[in-house]
Amino acid sequence: MGFLRVLFLLPLFSIAFSEDALHAHPLPRPLILEYTEMIEPKIEDEEAGLRCTSWRFAAETNNLNPWKTIPSECVDYVKNYMMGWGYTLDLERVSNEAAVYARGAELMGDGKDAWVFDVDETLLSNLPYYTRHGYGLEIFDPVEFDKWVDEAMAPAIEPSLRLYEEVLDLGFKIFLLTGRSEKQRDITVQNLMNVGFRNWDKLMLRASDDHGKLATVYKSEKRGDMVKEGYRILGNSGDQWSDILGSSMSARSFKLPNPMYYIP
Repeated sequence: MGFLRVLFLLPLFSIAFSEDALHAHPLPRPLILEYTEMIEPKIEDEEAGLRCTSWRFAAETNNLNPWKTIPSECVDYVKNYMMGWGYTLDLERVSNEAAVYARGAELMGDGKDAWVFDVDETLLSNLPYYTRHGYGLEIFDPVEFDKWVDEAMAPAIEPSLRLYEEVLDLGFKIFLLTGRSEKQRDITVQNLMNVGFRNWDKLMLRASDDHGKLATVYKSEKRGDMVKEGYRILGNSGDQWSDILGSSMSARSFKLPNPMYYIP
């Protein structure tokens, strides 16, 4: 493509600061700046960023299901999103909208108005784990992930913690519905309490007969049990579509962002 030459004329008064310039060039000389083809990668980077943004949009709107890993060319994009302001602002947006809805909801006052929260990437962040595993580039390894869970070191997602506390104060019964195994109950309770979550009504984990069920089926069944017990599910927060779709859905659901993995 050759060189791009951009000419800028120096103002007349600028030559007054250089006696040599006055003798050598009685009139202002052009300042020649040369740009090589190094500008091309920037354009390519912008195009790659747009492609990855398009991919994340399709993933978040559930138009790509099912998918197993993020595209290899989007690793830096997902990293920058998860570690930067984009993810934080999106979390704030979801929690703020959910709080507005919760404050306007009419509770019956009989203790049967419920809000369901997922745990992983909804209340607790596993980002420290995924930073070591390519932000979703690697195929999910349940053995390695369980080792991380057993450390009970997942931090709270702060906007979700604020929403949780507000929903609790408003009088909702809180149900935690997670795909974690029943054998991880104690460590999950420990982790949740260590980072500030308290006073939930019930924590539901996968029992032995729940293993092998798709998350959508498993969570629908658990919500169905709640409805049979007389609870009205007014709100539901989760990072996966399988957290909020299916049967016995809530009156209003709120999906948190998560471009790192997909659970059917």
